[in-house]
Amino acid sequence: MAIPAPRPGSAALVTGASSGIGAEFARQLGARGHDVILVARRRERLDDLAAELRERHACRVDVVPCDLADASARDQLARNVEDIGRRVDVLVLCAGFGLGGPLIAQEPRRLVEMTRTNLESVFFLTRAFAPDMAARRAGAILVVSSMAGNQPMPNFGAYAATKAALTSFAESLHAEGSPRATSR
Repeated sequence: MAIPAPRPGSAALVTGASSGIGAEFARQLGARGHDVILVARRRERLDDLAAELRERHACRVDVVPCDLADASARDQLARNVEDIGRRVDVLVLCAGFGLGGPLIAQEPRRLVEMTRTNLESVFFLTRAFAPDMAARRAGAILVVSSMAGNQPMPNFGAYAATKAALTSFAESLHAEGSPRATSR
């Protein structure tokens, strides 16, 4: 699926935008002329990236800090996007983190946070924004997974399992959104 061209009133929402691949996606989308909504936990990093994007690409950039592991924060994120009057045409789901070491050595609370960030937030945000894309018959969702999801990963198994689930989810979502599937 191709990324749609920028349109007035639309934006690309990028999670995990405070660093790494999320920040780079935001830069590339800004360079293509998209307005961008930056989402991550650390506001100061988002503000720095927003200033960079505004200066380099003269695009509108909205900063919406959110801890995606927190269900109530995710609910608020969807409301905040609606409140700022942005239509999400491109949804880039990059937020995530991994835990290394044997599973039995992992702190249960951190395993839950990782699963909520890596997987649950992707389900929630896709469900929050995909219906409008489907109704408009326009939009794109990019789910960032990892090669780690394609193989057993001793001492990194829980992370790999979240990525395997993301890959399966993204492939299923693609099939559901294909013109053949949506014409039924």
